[in-house]
Amino acid sequence: MNQELQTKYNQLIEYLASLGSVAVAFSSGVDSTFLLYAAKQALGDKVLAITAASDLFPKRELNEARTFCEKISVRQLIIYPDELAIEGFASNPKNRCYLCKYDLFSKIKEVAKEQGMAAVIEGSNLDDMGDYRPGMQAIAELMVRSPLRETGFSKQEIRTLLKEFGIDVWEKPSFACLASRIPYGDEITKEKLARVEQAEQLLQDMEFHQVRVRIHGGVARIELEQAEFARFMQEEIRMEVYRKFQEYGFDYVALDLLGYRTGSMNETIL
Repeated sequence: MNQELQTKYNQLIEYLASLGSVAVAFSSGVDSTFLLYAAKQALGDKVLAITAASDLFPKRELNEARTFCEKISVRQLIIYPDELAIEGFASNPKNRCYLCKYDLFSKIKEVAKEQGMAAVIEGSNLDDMGDYRPGMQAIAELMVRSPLRETGFSKQEIRTLLKEFGIDVWEKPSFACLASRIPYGDEITKEKLARVEQAEQLLQDMEFHQVRVRIHGGVARIELEQAEFARFMQEEIRMEVYRKFQEYGFDYVALDLLGYRTGSMNETIL
């Protein structure tokens, strides 16, 4: 580890230790895994992981969250938010993420208070300052701490340190909630979310690294890293994807020629 990164990590540990005790919003993603690991190092048993189980997150994420908490001996509580019951959420407005995050972190704060935790922290980093992210407003309004952002960590630095620490999620693909696969203004339903989860799981099982399946009516728009286009277009793979996606309820299947990028659903509103 280079000295600059070591210094930054030491600052993060000091920051976390100064909070006394923390509840970590833990999704099993790269950022929250790194934050939970650092919190455990800084505070020992004065750390609680709070994980949301809902239709917006694949079951594999919940399973991975449980496994990691057991591995590093962190107490974990699972909460079960019903995002589709939030007023206005299912109609999928442009501030959908704000509505969801405000509801979720309000619940997390309640649990943290009941459990005697001094602070609630979450894993956003410097790279999250770009794009359209109304959820960040909810986090700020609820006074949830963002230690990685506040101590200046980028996504790449987080991945570098996770690799250094031997934590295998360092190369885990980026993930966003399944509602982000549905265009603003199109209704969010359990059925659509389940279709996306099935479709993306298939592609991951076929060892495509970074994937998104966006829903446009009866069309599935697949985003892959451009380096994986050639393998995807092999007839055996292409036809298997087409056949399975039709089983999942899609009428048509399309490959996005620009490939994977974060926030592609925001391109029409920015």
